[in-house]
Amino acid sequence: MNANSAVEFLVLLLVAASGIAILSKYLRIPYTAALVVGGILLGLVRVPYISPISPGQRPHWLTPDIILLIFLPALVFEGSVKLNIRELARESAPLLILANIGVLLAAAVTGSLVYWTIGLPILTALLFGAIISATDPISVLAIFRDLNMNRRLSVLVEGESLLNDGTAAALFQIMLAAVISGHLSFAKGAGMFLLDVGGGAVLGFACGYGASRITEALDAPEVEITLTTIVAYGTYMAAYHLHLSAIIATVTAGLTVGNVGAKRGMSDSTRAALVSFWEYFAFVMNSLIFLLIGLEVRINTLAQSWRPLLLAVAAVLAGRAVSIYLLVPASNLIAQKIPFRWQHVMVWGGLRGGLALALALSLDPSFPNRNQVLTLTFGVVVFSILVQGLTMKPLLEIIGLASEKPEAQTAAKS
Repeated sequence: MNANSAVEFLVLLLVAASGIAILSKYLRIPYTAALVVGGILLGLVRVPYISPISPGQRPHWLTPDIILLIFLPALVFEGSVKLNIRELARESAPLLILANIGVLLAAAVTGSLVYWTIGLPILTALLFGAIISATDPISVLAIFRDLNMNRRLSVLVEGESLLNDGTAAALFQIMLAAVISGHLSFAKGAGMFLLDVGGGAVLGFACGYGASRITEALDAPEVEITLTTIVAYGTYMAAYHLHLSAIIATVTAGLTVGNVGAKRGMSDSTRAALVSFWEYFAFVMNSLIFLLIGLEVRINTLAQSWRPLLLAVAAVLAGRAVSIYLLVPASNLIAQKIPFRWQHVMVWGGLRGGLALALALSLDPSFPNRNQVLTLTFGVVVFSILVQGLTMKPLLEIIGLASEKPEAQTAAKS
């Protein structure tokens, strides 16, 4: 790959993303689902003028390094910098329960079912459960905004997604070590988990707070926005090299910058510019990653593996359902009640995305059952984006949430 072909490829992807964005609004379908379908169709095109898109000629960008080191820091930071920490604090009980115990429970249920039904070795099946346990509800949140859904439900869905990314990545490392060593040590695994997550949170707060203090001393919008970019990628890379949870570190840094630096040290115009910058940056990153997913889908491979794919999808949905329907009632005992109808939305809205693919792709080529794990991951991700994403709005209408005003939803009863 040379620089010319890479630039041509990028331009073509942006052109395709812009066209698909317009078309998805016209057709009123989730943007991410339209991107995946568009990527699949582009991958089937054989036109000389767009040869950089053709298989074998396009740059291979759907790799773990590119997803984890280029796409993910921006997406995680953008999601956290705009969240109100007081809203998250009010939902701290269900969010912490779901993002920690929920991920562990979902991974265990999913892995066990995959072991029993598909026949993967138990530790490899549990590793797959860890890979696929993180949620990526981008299209669901877009539907929420279009329907003016209750703000609290949006905070629950988005907050859980941001936090469970870090938990899933840490759990993946623990399970990978278990597969390689041949046994799983719960005590050692728990220690690694606490160190990864706790250390990442401390590092993220330190970086975010330090940047916030610098922001208070500045009055230069371009420099202040550049500083947030440095924080996003710098925090992520620092945690990555220190073997801490880079996602948790970046989330914590983003929350700190958004709730301390932006509110105390930025003017209203700078804050508006900051939000616009990160929204655009996230739009580009999401557009590229979902188009790349579509381009890399191997329809023939997925079709040949339809039976294990259906079993894997059922296992993932079962794991998600168990974690939500079991743990949300427990959190309702100590926090504001989450209505039963919202729980249905949280189960079906637990889409999977780029992080799952990055974790699966990061497995060494010599890793046992790597191809099967990768095929199952691709299949589940595509199913969640296309099927769950496209049926979310009808689900909201069926259970009576799409037609309610936000005030009525707040008082919704199970």
